[in-house]
Amino acid sequence: MKTKIYLFIALLTAPLVLFASAINSLETDPPNRKFKVVLDAGHGGKDPGYTHAGVNEKDVALKVMLAIGKKLEQHSDIEVLYTRKSDVFIELADRAKVANKADADLFVSIHCNGFHKEQANGNETWVLGLRRSTENLDVVMKENSVILLEDNYEENYNGFDPNDPSSYATSVLTQEINMEDSIDLAAQIQNNFASKVRRTNRGVKQNVFLVLRETYMPSVLVELGFITNNSERKYLTSGDGQQSVAESIYDGIMSYKQNRDINISDVSDGSSSTSAVAVDPIPSNSSAVYKVQIAASSKSLAPKSNNFKKLPSISKEKEGDIYRYFTGETSSLKKASELREQAISKGYKTAFIVIIENGTRRRL
Repeated sequence: MKTKIYLFIALLTAPLVLFASAINSLETDPPNRKFKVVLDAGHGGKDPGYTHAGVNEKDVALKVMLAIGKKLEQHSDIEVLYTRKSDVFIELADRAKVANKADADLFVSIHCNGFHKEQANGNETWVLGLRRSTENLDVVMKENSVILLEDNYEENYNGFDPNDPSSYATSVLTQEINMEDSIDLAAQIQNNFASKVRRTNRGVKQNVFLVLRETYMPSVLVELGFITNNSERKYLTSGDGQQSVAESIYDGIMSYKQNRDINISDVSDGSSSTSAVAVDPIPSNSSAVYKVQIAASSKSLAPKSNNFKKLPSISKEKEGDIYRYFTGETSSLKKASELREQAISKGYKTAFIVIIENGTRRRL
């Protein structure tokens, strides 16, 4: 009994220990530290993933992943790592270990979808969450079932059964620390799919994907489309199609990195401190406003101050399965910065400023 208790405590505290280590590394890393991206092509080797009309998910995922990596490698300030670069079988836990060992900034897993009905179509991006919904559970169970091909999977994943829906409701590990950043990256990718690939946008979603559960940095799993849909299969096996989806994901990563680089600096109106960075102040004749995003979750809460530690002017937006929560609304970057500091002081450590203009939101 004591052994089980110790194991449970270890499972709960492991993410916090690694998070503390990551924070410490940010404080000690040299200024020229490269931004590390781990790219993961789903399945491989004896695990083909979805298979239809002679097309294997593992092959499409690998080609798209390599195309993304080629574009990222052109940037001298980015280091790209791969879980596989050929048709080999890699256990889910080992994929996560590549990212954790490298202390990566992002983990991006590439997959294709499948369904027994041909009309199912579109792309979607998943982040880890405890949604406990049976909606689209078949997608999650399919991706997780790869562990059945692994040796000692019951021991490696603490008795997790990918075919038992109850396992998804009782999973104890989550990436709450990185949730908002994961959702931000997922939203960037889905927005690019909508504007560039122009196929059905199935949105940003949450559930318990084991490969995401085992990583300790912002992580997403991208479903490029359905190889069981004739039109999408032809698109995803074509050179143009693979290049388009690769560029959409690449652009999402680059936008995320740019936003991250800006938000790790202090902000002001540019007049009060020489050490602060003046970032894109809103012109006096603009209708745009600043808000501070404080949380993102699959859980819907009433946008009331009492639900968010009495922060002022709470608002809520729904995007796919995800709810975003904000505090404040101001045209002053200085006031927005003060709101952000207030939110951080009350425990919302990942709070960041967004600009909303003409119904469009972008991260500052």
